[in-house]
Amino acid sequence: MEEILIAPCGMNCSICSSYLVLKNEVKEKGVKIAHCKGCRPRDKKCAFIKKKCKNNLLMDNKITYCYECKDFPCDPLKKLDKKYRERYRMSMIENLEFIKKNGTKKFLEKQEKEWKCGKCGDTVCCHNGICYNCGIEKLKKKKNRYRWEDN
Repeated sequence: MEEILIAPCGMNCSICSSYLVLKNEVKEKGVKIAHCKGCRPRDKKCAFIKKKCKNNLLMDNKITYCYECKDFPCDPLKKLDKKYRERYRMSMIENLEFIKKNGTKKFLEKQEKEWKCGKCGDTVCCHNGICYNCGIEKLKKKKNRYRWEDN
């Protein structure tokens, strides 16, 4: 996991299904899912919040993380965070608060432990709980690839 893969909104792109598809060459293994190299590497600031940032701080490169804004946490971030807490077992707001208090290095150390595959040691996806390294067959059989329920 790398610091450049932490989006301004607090999403760790290292655990995102779109990033893991690319990292693990899942398309070549017969699974069709959208792929992405991460918000910052694509210079997209944040795939979720950037256009909804009322202060344009993200778009104007005036902040690195949303917690630096006086409106943190803003309504769009709260809405996104609620969705991710309910569906994907993670919180962008908690991530940002941890980064603010402890720094990105400690955050990445924590994330590596939290999202580590118990079987192969690679990274488990936050969107469905599957390791895209050793769980490819499980991923292929999944009806809804963006839910945890039917693992």
